[in-house]
Amino acid sequence: MSDSPKSDSPKSESQKKWTGNIHLGSKVDLNVVLNQLTQAFNGSPYFSHNTMQMRVVDGEIEGYIEMKPFLIGNVAFQILHGGVAATLLDSIGGIVAMGELYQRSEPETLADTLKKVARLATVDMRVDYLAPGRGEYFIAKAETLRMGRKGCTMRMTMTNNEGKAIATAIASYAY
Repeated sequence: MSDSPKSDSPKSESQKKWTGNIHLGSKVDLNVVLNQLTQAFNGSPYFSHNTMQMRVVDGEIEGYIEMKPFLIGNVAFQILHGGVAATLLDSIGGIVAMGELYQRSEPETLADTLKKVARLATVDMRVDYLAPGRGEYFIAKAETLRMGRKGCTMRMTMTNNEGKAIATAIASYAY
């Protein structure tokens, strides 16, 4: 018996493209794409470790994280670590940019869109911490400021469960 992995093994299944329901030459179903994007992000070991989630709410992707003791950055004040906030903001900016690329894609440009999504990476990000990270949970949302041929600029905001803005960011992504 061979020790080499079989093509139908669970590992190869997990390596399948998360855009599996997208067919070249046809218009994408944005709801399907948004759900697939969130599943891909939620499958990340880093997101799982930090209990971060991406979810589709009212046709838009939002980032979500509940406050947990291991996410505390300032022990004296018991507030969320700034790196957790920055990670959630960066991630929501990237995933919303991916969704925007798919939304703007036409059947004849879908192959190029798939390449752009696969290459999308953060080039620069500035985070402004507006208030201490206190809350039961935090929600991050993003909006597109500019979409170009080779990159985009996104604005992200993270609020707590009371709707208070905790942090905001602007980031540039290349694709």
